[in-house]
Amino acid sequence: MSIGTPDDELAQTLNFFMTGITMKISIQLYTLRDLTKTDFAGVISKLSHMGYRGVELAGFGNLTTAKDVKKVLDDNGVVASGAHLGLDNFEKNFEQTLADYGETIGTKNLIVPYTNARDTAAYTELAKGLTKVGEKLSPRGYTFLYHNHDFEFTPLPEGGNGMDIIFGQTDPKLVKAELDLYWVKRGGQDPVAYLNKFGSRAVLVHLKDQDKTDPKKFAPVGQGQLDFKAIGAVANKIGVQWGAVEQDDCYGQDPLEVAKISFNYLQSIGLA
Repeated sequence: MSIGTPDDELAQTLNFFMTGITMKISIQLYTLRDLTKTDFAGVISKLSHMGYRGVELAGFGNLTTAKDVKKVLDDNGVVASGAHLGLDNFEKNFEQTLADYGETIGTKNLIVPYTNARDTAAYTELAKGLTKVGEKLSPRGYTFLYHNHDFEFTPLPEGGNGMDIIFGQTDPKLVKAELDLYWVKRGGQDPVAYLNKFGSRAVLVHLKDQDKTDPKKFAPVGQGQLDFKAIGAVANKIGVQWGAVEQDDCYGQDPLEVAKISFNYLQSIGLA
């Protein structure tokens, strides 16, 4: 299976050692979806004051247009590190999607966050669909990525799993990975080893922690089981651009407090 290309991985490693480039920290706004749906601008302002300089978009919240989003981000000194978009956005509204997210908002990282595929045939069709979109995006300067959950690691009757098909049947130059490290662990893999395996193909990562007592629950970054010092070292070595904090469920805790705890922890270990 082709994951990353050796030449790319060598170049990324050399670049890191020569320049000291490190992974930048953003936050996936899905974490704050209940707040952004009524006050997108207020949430961005608070995140900016915490120290976040990037956000990964999951819709526009209570704003209407890409221009509105761009103004809020600019007003708060924040950039869009990427955007989660269903594959149908590219298949049905390709030019408008690029106009909104690329030209207006200014992100070149476009991410498919989920699939309904669960068997070999469906994963194969997904790989074909991702390839078609990647072939259109790459020449225009965009990075096209797929974001995993845990089900892609489930063994298939024919052998292998969904991750093998998605990334083995797509060109590493056309389809990159946003590795969600919590789901990698839930899928039975070591996040650090998996990052090393993907190398420079892992352009983005989700920094999400796993509860210390219940592996099916999420936790603020640094409050759970994942080793973020080791993750950060590998991410920096292979040239990960952005690490996006995410917590799918805050279990009644204020999502802004979760965002603050996570950022402060990453700052305390030198990653923010």
